[in-house]
Amino acid sequence: MLQLRYRPLTIGDLTSPLPIIQGGMGVGISLSGLASAVANAGGIGVIASIGIGMREQDFHSNFVEANRRALRREIQKARALTQGVLGLNIMVAASNFADLVTTAIEEKIDIIFSGAGLPLNLPSFLTTDSVTKLAPIVSSARAASLICKKWLQKYDYLPDAFVVEGPKAGGHLGFAREQIFDEAFSLEQILPPVIEVAASYCARYGKKIPVIVAGGIFTGGDIEHFLRLGADGVQMGTRFVATHECDADHAFKQAYIDATEEDIVIITSPVGMPGRAIKNKYLEAVDAGVKTPFGCPYHCIVTCDYTTSPYCIAHALISAQRGRFNSGFAFAGSNAYRITEIIAVEELMNQLAAEYQLACAASRHTVTDIAVTTTIERTL
Repeated sequence: MLQLRYRPLTIGDLTSPLPIIQGGMGVGISLSGLASAVANAGGIGVIASIGIGMREQDFHSNFVEANRRALRREIQKARALTQGVLGLNIMVAASNFADLVTTAIEEKIDIIFSGAGLPLNLPSFLTTDSVTKLAPIVSSARAASLICKKWLQKYDYLPDAFVVEGPKAGGHLGFAREQIFDEAFSLEQILPPVIEVAASYCARYGKKIPVIVAGGIFTGGDIEHFLRLGADGVQMGTRFVATHECDADHAFKQAYIDATEEDIVIITSPVGMPGRAIKNKYLEAVDAGVKTPFGCPYHCIVTCDYTTSPYCIAHALISAQRGRFNSGFAFAGSNAYRITEIIAVEELMNQLAAEYQLACAASRHTVTDIAVTTTIERTL
């Protein structure tokens, strides 16, 4: 691992040598394989809980128990593979949200990242001997402030970190369609107000709340840019898909490599949220009005009305994870088309390190140039 100049990411008593979090990618994209590799490389590896039980024989008939069993196994497998920091992503909109949170805390996962809704009751699952940190995923300062206020009132607890996710992320997005390409909602615009919220609560209560940025972070230059803007760390999902250690089928990774910029599209998901995905024949058929009738034995997302949905989002994403794109599609971030090869996680981390150092050097030169120019102008 390259030696980097940026500071480690500290969340409570957890310290990640690198301020890089691998975003949780659900329905089997980031499981113990990818998460442990990222943790071993010095970042925070994140298992995604949604659809985690899809390989269990009783996934359809015993949804809650199948997911609980698979979650325990993946956390334990990851623990056996790394001594690094491990996280878990849990969607608030998951119908088994409470069960997933309880199981993760019992397994002493280091940190829970929770979005796709406001996790207003998340601290209620902690016990006196819990070690798990809690990090809500938000898209605005208003959401961050509301969470702090509610958590203090009900649980006397503040978030251990915030993840601010912008509209360039992959998968389900916490923005209205008209906001996704509006610069007023860019990560550069929504980050500073969240930093202000975190700083205000730190000043009042003495608890440091690190702020992590996500959505469209692609290069080491992007990391330098957002750390310079005041973020404590970055979360990256898309870059980790095209790695050997990613838990998805090779065909899923190849879909990223084959994608063009025009293939990255915004869709309307059956769960009632816009999402970003890679266009393929399956999605084109959906756009053309083709419906795939299905029954729903478990109702995995509370906001999904399967009686009016044209297809089952769970089935489509499971199919894609297995490389079966005739019956599914891949979620992806806005920069997925820039990926050209499948590499190892450690090689990716080294690439990011080299890019980061170049960006730092360029930034220092820019600051020096500005200072020199200002001095010259003052003498004229």
